[in-house]
Amino acid sequence: MFSNTPWKQVFNIKFWDRLKNHTLFFASIFIKRNFISFWALILLSSSQLFSQDQDKQITKADQSFTAFAYIDARAIYMDVAQRGYSSQNLYSKLGDSFYFTGDLEDSVKWYEKLIQNYPEDLNPEYLFRYAQSLKSVERYKEADNIMDQFYAITGNDKRAKSFIEKRNYLDFIEMQSGKYDIFPLSINSKNSEYAPSFNNKNQIVFASSRSKNINDSKLHKWNKMPFLDIFSSNIKEDQITLEDPVKLKGKINTKFHESSTSFSKDGETVYFSRNNYTNNKLGTSKKGVVLLKLYMATLKDGIWTDIIELPFSSDEYSVSHPSLSADGAKLYFASDMPGTLGQSDLFVVDVLGGGKYGEPKNLGGNINTEGRETFPYISDSGRLYFSSDGHVGLGGLDIFVSVPNESGFSNAFNIGKPVNSSKDDFTFVLNEDTKIGYFASNRKGGKGNDDIYSFKQVEELITSCMQYVEGTVTDNATGEPLIRADIIVLDKNENMVDQAVSDLKGKYKIKVPCSESYVIRAALNEYIPKEVTLETTDVFEFIHDIPFALEGVAAQKLLSTRVEVTIGDDLGKILQVEPIYFGLDDYEISPNAEVELQKIISAMNKYPELKIEVRSHTDSRSSHWYNKKLSVKRMRATIRYIVRKGNIDWQRIPGKAYGERRLINKCADGIDCTEEEHQENRRSEFIIVEIK
Repeated sequence: MFSNTPWKQVFNIKFWDRLKNHTLFFASIFIKRNFISFWALILLSSSQLFSQDQDKQITKADQSFTAFAYIDARAIYMDVAQRGYSSQNLYSKLGDSFYFTGDLEDSVKWYEKLIQNYPEDLNPEYLFRYAQSLKSVERYKEADNIMDQFYAITGNDKRAKSFIEKRNYLDFIEMQSGKYDIFPLSINSKNSEYAPSFNNKNQIVFASSRSKNINDSKLHKWNKMPFLDIFSSNIKEDQITLEDPVKLKGKINTKFHESSTSFSKDGETVYFSRNNYTNNKLGTSKKGVVLLKLYMATLKDGIWTDIIELPFSSDEYSVSHPSLSADGAKLYFASDMPGTLGQSDLFVVDVLGGGKYGEPKNLGGNINTEGRETFPYISDSGRLYFSSDGHVGLGGLDIFVSVPNESGFSNAFNIGKPVNSSKDDFTFVLNEDTKIGYFASNRKGGKGNDDIYSFKQVEELITSCMQYVEGTVTDNATGEPLIRADIIVLDKNENMVDQAVSDLKGKYKIKVPCSESYVIRAALNEYIPKEVTLETTDVFEFIHDIPFALEGVAAQKLLSTRVEVTIGDDLGKILQVEPIYFGLDDYEISPNAEVELQKIISAMNKYPELKIEVRSHTDSRSSHWYNKKLSVKRMRATIRYIVRKGNIDWQRIPGKAYGERRLINKCADGIDCTEEEHQENRRSEFIIVEIK
């Protein structure tokens, strides 16, 4: 059997699936150990349900279906369904015939009938396809319900687990959205354009089916469209739009599919994808299917020549969609070769030079799922952008980013709208210097099946695991929202991680990295600061509604209860201020100290007649002279904070620096003490020197 390969189609050892109409990817249906063949999986005995004539129609449709000519098959299936006949085979085939050609909206109806009428012994992969199809029409709540069922059945499937762990994925995508401005391009035709790549900073190279005559006998059986060739287009002065495209010269284009290029820095070498067509001979797998291979070509006198098949390509599995690292040392690609975790995975291979390569390595579970990962792009900074339907997204293929780390790559993050949509979005490339790039999509409003869009990045992406906290700050007595309350997040080392200010409704929102413990504090003048602890997990999520109800500060209680104060009293002790401690050999105001100093500020604002003296101290270590100078710095830092943050007249806050002369414990020179005991001496005090 000969089958020209649809270039975004994906098939794998478990189930078979496709990425879109004619895109460069895998076209194979085969049996692997412990897995089910296509026919055993979905083909019912039609003789039990249909007449002999209808039997022949279904058989004819099935033959077209297996040859990947879905548009031929669809017409026959539709005719049978419209005459009132139904079966599990018919509904699954109809749904798939739309799903595999990128018409996910039209697949909803048939998958719905399949699941409602034939829930028993249903392949769970159909639940996943149905959920994806529902997303394409933005029925996200229904899609989530179906994914709940998918999780209940499949359990450890990474796509299901990822969904369960990211139930707030729409919130995250919304937060990630708006970071790109996108623009339509005039180079698009009524057919299909996609897979842009940079050949130097002034030229884009892409795949297009524009060139072939619509009456050509080599029209692709999948969707009756011409085969793909590779074109180039110069980038205009605005760095966004493109000039009219021209076909690449030389033997790089053939009568079969070529697509997905990646160029060396000097532009003299290109890696590209093609049907299994080497030395003018078309190769097939043992099943008689034409798969995909990677090739390399060299530029000589403006013509691409010396076409070489890469040695890790095979007749028995597909290898395609190359992306060369900035230094040319590594080549990333997509494949369903042995060792693939899902329907298609991303791999990397070392480029050793002289036509030699290392062993391909799977990029692992942070990147690859049981679904389809494809179209990798490795940026100059080493970030990996790729398309997937296995990671949680808006529907169809979404574009994700992963940053390099010690173990390879981080977890993948959806890059958000408007680049991603409920349709297929793929082949993303970015010039990190200009922040301008290109991608392809089959979203509505385009000229053809797939269109290329340009974009400008206007804001940085979220590329690390985060958890989000939001809540309301209120007055404990009245319940009224408190405006401009300071929210501070401290890690276990008391370093500030994030901060926010409550808005006109008393609301705040903060973010913290995953897998850590934190203290979250709320503070406001005339209120006692309050804190809560938070333990985060290793999963991106939103944690809603951590409220703070603040009580009036101790200074207010002082007035209401008529507590008497006298000259020489320590205001800090009266207000129950935690000691203002300093680090060893340090005079910086810590986040902990800031919260306590706000109490002093509040009291001085409440009682304008109050005058205090800041007295700062050190421990006994180092010389007396050094400690004297250090305590002066601590005194000045403390006074400076109160004056600037509280808008307090500096004349109300004189200060004194005592160095190590007034230790409050035994820790003098020559005495062994713990670090905690020394810490008690590194302090500032607030002594009342005047009150009316």
